[in-house]
Amino acid sequence: MDLITPDFGLFFWMLVTFALVFMILKKFAWKPIVQALQEREENIREGLENAEEAKTELANVKVRSDKIISDAIVERDQLIRQGRELREKITAEARNHAEEEAKKILDSARDLIEEEKAAALSQIKIQIASLSVEIAERILRKKIDDDEVQQELMTSLLDEFKLN
Repeated sequence: MDLITPDFGLFFWMLVTFALVFMILKKFAWKPIVQALQEREENIREGLENAEEAKTELANVKVRSDKIISDAIVERDQLIRQGRELREKITAEARNHAEEEAKKILDSARDLIEEEKAAALSQIKIQIASLSVEIAERILRKKIDDDEVQQELMTSLLDEFKLN
């Protein structure tokens, strides 16, 4: 039991030693320890405030980045729509231009065909007239040799002209 119950001398010297250590600590170590604890508390509080500010700033940056992304998406969609409209407009203009050119080519081809047809008909008429005159001339030469035939031919021609 001696270990559990200290005697008075040991208790007295322990109390004196404790008071002496307490005084030394109070005089030399207590103020720096308390100041270090206060500085640490201040640093932790500033760190928490900075973390809260950083969190708020991060939320603001996220909102701004989301807005920038949505604006970029809207602008991209607008550019794509404008590109499609421009493509359709250019395609329509090219189609219209091609149709006009095709129509002009067809019209000029029709005109050329009509001119060629008229020229061919004119040439055929000239050849038919030439052949008719030549055939008539040959027939008349044979028949004109005879005077009676010539007289009958003249009267029949005159009768035909009078009727017309």
